[in-house]
Amino acid sequence: MLKSKTFVKKTRKGGVVKVVREHYLRDDIWCGSCLCTTCPQEKPVLESDPQIESDLCNFPHYLVPDTNVLFHQIDVLEDSIIRNVIILQTVLQEIRHRSSSGHQRMRDLVSQENKKFYVFTNEHHRETYIEREAGESANDRNDRAIRVCVKWYGEHLSKQKKNEIKVVLLTNDLANRNKAREEGLLAYTVYEYVKSLIAKPELSDRLAQLAEEEHRRDTANEDIKVKGSHKISFPEHLPLTQIQTGIKSKKYLQGTFHASRENYKEGYVSAHGKDDMIFIKGLANINRAVHDDLVAIEMLPRERWTCPSSMILADETKNVDEEDEGIEEDEESNKPARKGVKSLPTAKVVGIIKRNWRPYCGILQAPVVSKGTRHLFIPAEKRIPKIRIETRQAETLLGQRIIVSIDSWPRTSRYPQGHFVRGLGPIGDKDTENEVLLLEHDVPHQNFSASVLSFLPKMPWGITEEDVSVREDLRHICICSVDPPGCTDIDDALHCRELDNGNLEVGVHIADVTHFIKPGNALDAEAANRGTTVYLVDKRIDMVPELLSSNLCSLRGNEERFAFSCIWEMTPDAEILSTKFMKSIIKSRAALTYEQAQLRIDDSSMNDDITLGLRGLNRLAKIMKRRRIEKGALTLASSEIRFSMDSETHDPIDVETKQLRETNSMVEEFMLLANISVATKIQQDFPQCALLRRHPAPPPSNYEPLIKAGESKDVKILTESNKDLATSLDKAELPGQPYFNTLLRMLATRCMMQAVYFCSGTLPEDEFYHYGLATPIYTHFTSPIRRYSDIVVHRLLAVAIGADQSYADLLEKQKVQSLCNNLNYRHKMAQYAGRASVGLHTQLFFKDKSVDEEGFILFVRKNALQILIPKFGLEGTLFLKAEKGNSLFKFNEEESSQSAGEVKFRVFDRVIVQISIDKSNIQHQKLQLKLVQPLVAGFSVSPTDQSSSSPGGEEPAAKKAKQN
Repeated sequence: MLKSKTFVKKTRKGGVVKVVREHYLRDDIWCGSCLCTTCPQEKPVLESDPQIESDLCNFPHYLVPDTNVLFHQIDVLEDSIIRNVIILQTVLQEIRHRSSSGHQRMRDLVSQENKKFYVFTNEHHRETYIEREAGESANDRNDRAIRVCVKWYGEHLSKQKKNEIKVVLLTNDLANRNKAREEGLLAYTVYEYVKSLIAKPELSDRLAQLAEEEHRRDTANEDIKVKGSHKISFPEHLPLTQIQTGIKSKKYLQGTFHASRENYKEGYVSAHGKDDMIFIKGLANINRAVHDDLVAIEMLPRERWTCPSSMILADETKNVDEEDEGIEEDEESNKPARKGVKSLPTAKVVGIIKRNWRPYCGILQAPVVSKGTRHLFIPAEKRIPKIRIETRQAETLLGQRIIVSIDSWPRTSRYPQGHFVRGLGPIGDKDTENEVLLLEHDVPHQNFSASVLSFLPKMPWGITEEDVSVREDLRHICICSVDPPGCTDIDDALHCRELDNGNLEVGVHIADVTHFIKPGNALDAEAANRGTTVYLVDKRIDMVPELLSSNLCSLRGNEERFAFSCIWEMTPDAEILSTKFMKSIIKSRAALTYEQAQLRIDDSSMNDDITLGLRGLNRLAKIMKRRRIEKGALTLASSEIRFSMDSETHDPIDVETKQLRETNSMVEEFMLLANISVATKIQQDFPQCALLRRHPAPPPSNYEPLIKAGESKDVKILTESNKDLATSLDKAELPGQPYFNTLLRMLATRCMMQAVYFCSGTLPEDEFYHYGLATPIYTHFTSPIRRYSDIVVHRLLAVAIGADQSYADLLEKQKVQSLCNNLNYRHKMAQYAGRASVGLHTQLFFKDKSVDEEGFILFVRKNALQILIPKFGLEGTLFLKAEKGNSLFKFNEEESSQSAGEVKFRVFDRVIVQISIDKSNIQHQKLQLKLVQPLVAGFSVSPTDQSSSSPGGEEPAAKKAKQN
């Protein structure tokens, strides 16, 4: 059947065209029920006896949720007790338009056979399709379409023999519910339905609070009254239409809100079109913005510009009672910048353009006395405010890690309101804490699905004659790999041999992952979504299945493998004479660690082909590195440590600083060279769609902490260019303080911007520059096993040399840039997850011990010292307060110092601290620092939140070049 609609449309040039829209209807669409004998039979979905114990619905029934229920209450629908649900096409289409993530969660639910969720295409069914009536809104039409479907299902199922199944509409729209009841349909709010479930009363904890509020309004016939109305409320958010008008007129700016880790009353907004971050101070000015929300801000008058507080306020200093749900005036938010401190452009949040809330991991705050069902949830992420939830399981959940979602943030509430989603496990349990850090950093870590695994090659796998005919056979060349100990995903190998003309042939050989992963299939889509392999202390979350990552793509010793090779002819002075790219077959002679390779180079008695090749590579690498540094490449630093693990418990038993050898630098130089060579090639052949990597120069304001730190020791740091910075750092030495230069380089790392992937057609060429590496163009080619960016680059290079065919998405600028955006996000989250894993294992290491260790003061705050402990790669915040509450310390902001009597603390000063675990709060144990030297009488100890080195810009050049 066909329905058509004809209407007239004006063209841009003033002409008129007739448009006909056709909508096809069918009468053979199956209802999905096992009981049905009249519909054309397909695989049954909905059960014949759907029983759920309920006070309201004590009969077999199917559920039909409307759009808002599906959107807001998906946590309830995901519970195992909720089965036999009919998802209407109308509802699914609305969800897809409102939220891609919500739509994906719904599709995942439908794919679970045990859930019995059935998608009914009502918009193409002859008896359930309806036209929109004159004057009817799209929302009202969709509500009516849902009611029509519920009625049709009821009548349709009543015609089946021995059928007692009824159909229940779930809606939070009270008008829609009441209309449905007037039409003789069974309809309830989600609150009514869930509260009636006998089998699982605790499911009510998962209700989004807005549903409960609507129910209360209906039953009590009055608005919810918020206690503590005597307190100041947050300012009203402006409506979106007014915000859009203000942005167009430039009265308002839009950008992403970033909450401060050090002070919950401060934050920054990265405004679109602005280089520098805009400062927000005070809870009223933050105005219910949550970290990562897209907000509208209004700049304050210049006389109200201010600066970050010198105090560290990691959390609220008091527990705010339910009766005290307002916000107090923040006096400091209205104060100008402190004398001698530069003020920052300051603004206030006037509206929320888009909430970027997600499920948050954390713990329940232990109440002093029983407070009924209302409780505070403390997120693991410091930048997220506490969340008010209602739960009847508080006693069970105390001592557990749980997940909570935010539902709303009324302006009269100090905290956002949310609901319990699920428990994760006991606090402190290693598996639980690993799960928390993966969830908090949005790391996809589920097992690979059957559809993904179906695209893996069949085993046993081997190289065929056809493979040899289309590849360069390099199996006769003495190639070897050099990697960290225990590495199984070996994606690069090298060779160096002397040519007859006295020059050198040098090759970098990279695993040819694209041979096994073809564009567009499920395996490719999963790798693109994951973006990168994530390395934790005790495990690796692979981007691709293990058969590829640790076997068929890994360039293991003495095994034949496919590779993508980049080969140069060089002079003995490392001048490049020619560059070739080719698909190849190689056979690595050895898979060495950095230490093993270094021993070969240093052992004069060893002169085999592998060792001679390594010596040649090492000599060339030193020349290449010197030239890079002369051009302005930066050599930065970070604290990197390695844990020794117990073979049985897998707990850390020892920790040591990672050692860097010449071979680390050797591999780095040739990976850098390969990446630069490939970047140049793909940019030449694909100027509009090459996937490249850039590292922007930091704005001058970023360098202020570094310059100030240098001045504190009479060391001048120049930052006009990367060359000036590199030269200044090389000269920055203090007699008797060998670690001073390393500390400066660590601070310099934190001044850097983040390096990012981008599509070449989206930026002018002068913005391609990589500041940290001092190269005009750069990309990632050398790690396709663990980075999806490299897979895309391999595909571009293969097309450029005629080794493979192109495809549409590879050459579409906007799709490449969209892919880059996801890769940048995944790369950043993987870095943070790795650091969090180090933090977790550091806490496990100190669980039953206390250790005195050397530390260095990185920052001096008004109420704290931030101390770096190099041996353990961690930073601790040592709060300064006297035992009787009166501070012993005097803070001098101009010279960044704290003094107590004759003892003075300044940046880079060496201290000895005792590290232990504060177990006073069993739910949230923290590292505790105690000052051992110099000793200050009357000084007490406060717990410190431990973190690894804070997120900087590009990865330190001292790491293997794969990280650049």
